[in-house]
Amino acid sequence: MRLAIGPAVLGAALSSLLPACAQPPPVAPGAALSNPAALVVIDAPSNLGLRPPAPGVEPGVRKLPDALRATGLLQRLQAGDGGRVDAPPYSPAADFAIGFRNGAALRDYSQALADRLMPLLAQDRFVLLGSGLALKQRGRYGLAFIDAHDDFSFIRDRRRYRGLLTAAGLDLGLATGHGPAALSDLRGRSPYFRSDDVVHLGLAVADQDRVDYEVESFERSGIHAIDAAAIRRLGAERAGREARARLEARPTKGYWIHLDADVLAERVMPAVDSPNPGGLDFAQLRALLAQLLASPDAVGMELTIFDPDLDPDGRLASHLADTVAGAFEDSGRWSRQGAADAASPAPAR
Repeated sequence: MRLAIGPAVLGAALSSLLPACAQPPPVAPGAALSNPAALVVIDAPSNLGLRPPAPGVEPGVRKLPDALRATGLLQRLQAGDGGRVDAPPYSPAADFAIGFRNGAALRDYSQALADRLMPLLAQDRFVLLGSGLALKQRGRYGLAFIDAHDDFSFIRDRRRYRGLLTAAGLDLGLATGHGPAALSDLRGRSPYFRSDDVVHLGLAVADQDRVDYEVESFERSGIHAIDAAAIRRLGAERAGREARARLEARPTKGYWIHLDADVLAERVMPAVDSPNPGGLDFAQLRALLAQLLASPDAVGMELTIFDPDLDPDGRLASHLADTVAGAFEDSGRWSRQGAADAASPAPAR
């Protein structure tokens, strides 16, 4: 889900909430939003960057925007509806030319998303390749990357996965200029984000990750990381403040926020493709996110990877929506009016 206050994060169904700029985005050619709001939501339902969860099964992440809309999130945030940008069909087949599953479709879809989002940057406002491309076309921006995985380190046995790499698992690497030019250098704009303009939050590295992935490449990348253990040790609010201060100190025009639902612990958020036993709880994520959203330098946000197919009763979607809406409320950049009427029951911690 995108919240702007990008290219898109590849391989995830997204909505974008963006602060109103000089002109709101068109819902259809030639038709403007009737009531421009402080935030605008754009859906980008896509599975293109994901692996199939089982042979012959398409991931359910493309249903993320509809699931969060069903919770009343737009009404709670008093957000305008910017419509959706539909993705090309998903294919589980290998793409040997680009090296990533659905590589050509990802390339084209990221550029379509960037074109849709560019008008919202008219006053320096704007899934990661799409958002990153759109932002880079406006200038230099930073990135707060909230994720349990580094999404940067390539697998060591690349020959085994030739043509089958997934962009959703390497989006930070691609966005910082690492990987095939067909994805990392759209329109000659690589890197979309400089490594030293990125703060990674929530990383949880397992011992097996060091065996399977080139994690040393992330560790020497220049990306500043505040891992999940540090967030718990410092407290989520302080960790968020420290990340915000670092991003605000960079010579950029602002920063984008990427939020992957798998940063949450598996016990509270199992509806993701790679559940994370060492993640955060909802209260910690809300406090962390509120600090990042509070800055006037925060120009947008995307929410990815939540899979409604793994949430049949909608309970987890409600908890996730509560967390996002609560973070906006706590940040001071969202009106509290009407929140009590729309809020769903508080999530378990």
